[in-house]
Amino acid sequence: MRQTNKFYPVIWEKINRPYVFRFQKTIRQAEGRANQVYYRFIRSVGPAIRIFPRPANMESNQLNNSIIVHDDRFLELSLSTVKLEKLCSSMRWAEGPVYFPVGDYLLWSDIPNNKMYQWVEGLGRRLYRGASNNSNGSTRDLQGRLITCEHLTRRVTRTEHDGTITVLVDQYQDKPLNSPNDVVVKSDGTIWFTDPPYGILNDYEGLTAEQQQAGCYVYRFDPENNQLSVVVEDFDKPNGLAFSPDEKTLYISDTGLSHRSDGPHHIRKFDVIDGHKLTNGQVFVDIEHGVADGFRLDVEGNVWTSCSTGVLCYSPQGILLGEIPVPETVANLEFGGPQRNRLFITASSSLYAIYVATSGLR
Repeated sequence: MRQTNKFYPVIWEKINRPYVFRFQKTIRQAEGRANQVYYRFIRSVGPAIRIFPRPANMESNQLNNSIIVHDDRFLELSLSTVKLEKLCSSMRWAEGPVYFPVGDYLLWSDIPNNKMYQWVEGLGRRLYRGASNNSNGSTRDLQGRLITCEHLTRRVTRTEHDGTITVLVDQYQDKPLNSPNDVVVKSDGTIWFTDPPYGILNDYEGLTAEQQQAGCYVYRFDPENNQLSVVVEDFDKPNGLAFSPDEKTLYISDTGLSHRSDGPHHIRKFDVIDGHKLTNGQVFVDIEHGVADGFRLDVEGNVWTSCSTGVLCYSPQGILLGEIPVPETVANLEFGGPQRNRLFITASSSLYAIYVATSGLR
């Protein structure tokens, strides 16, 4: 690889030739970025894998078998022989993926089209719910029931096993919520969700309405006693959220950049105290391209987050390990499959998937 100060993403491609390339790692300063890992190759005998710079005019089908490596640890988390698959498309804004191990299927939302879809391997996509109330983020509770944030109705619901829908919460202090956005269930059964105003700002993802809450809060709801409490209130537009493997840390993104050029575009992390309080909030990472709309953690505590160029993977210390380029702006993602090692990616008009070498939290 010729010496240059330009940053070249790294593309992995399996080839069948009677030699291999040994990789010699070098560290060089890239323009406007931190030190990056580069490789030059030395030919020797054996089966082959090669690394080469990604062309600027690369076609979407050439994204197959591609990763961007920033840290050697990402080589242990990704697979060199897999490709990014487009499973389906023709949506307006795909969001809120959630995997159900019982049945081995994925659900997700198309917010502007007011629909929820189901993906089953071998069968493809089918309509799961029409008139979904502009549903956004979803998750499963401890009983395997669907928990959903709805923009149009400004509420969080639970779909029972018989298909009926139970309203869990739709107001705080006798005033309507803004528009619940993303949700996660803790191991004690409590439901934590973010409440930015995206669903009431216009009629595209909900219905234009006046914000009646004093701010955009993050809430904790206990279904045992129906108690709703604010756990943090100093966000501009709280969005994605996820717990660390030990649930001692809660990560929450702020996507205020969406409506303010100087708005926040970072993920914050908080210490969880006594299982129900948050403290010591601090910025975990700033997102360089776009915002962290939604994210998930793997079993080792690495954070896999959406951004405008694809999926970023950060270590628990906030070090960027690698990237998975996606040809559309990514909104959210979810680990699925029987081994939880298939990363499903909702990106603008499409649903993508790629296998990885780690497993997502269950």
